[in-house]
This record gives sequence, C-alpha cells and structure tokens, in this order.
Amino acid sequence: MQVQGRYDAKVFLTEQMTRTQGLRLKRLSEEAYQPAQYARDLSFSEAARRIQVLEAEIDLANSF
Repeated sequence: MQVQGRYDAKVFLTEQMTRTQGLRLKRLSEEAYQPAQYARDLSFSEAARRIQVLEAEIDLANSF
C-alpha cells in the first residue's frame, strides 16, 4: 500500500506472510511436488490459503 508515494511500513509488514508461514509453505509445496505454490512475496492471507490447500491435497493423497 502506498501513502503519498511512500510505502507504509506497518501496513506492508502486516500484509506480508510470516517467516513461519514461508517455511511451512515451502516445505508443503516441496512435499506436494508443487514448488510454484511457494513465492517469497505472498500476502499473509494468500500464504494461509495456499497452506490450507496444500495440506488438504497431501491429506487426500495420504488417505489412499
């Protein structure tokens, strides 16, 4: 989010995925053979969504 030509650092940091999310998403994307699901510049909510989808896919694959 830009404020008068500058980035609002507080908004930027709260919108970015956390380090924990990044590590978890990277591990899950590798485990699910979907490395494109990981990106360093994801928002917190997009990272959470991708983690949820990958966990569901892995659970489904493990149920067979």
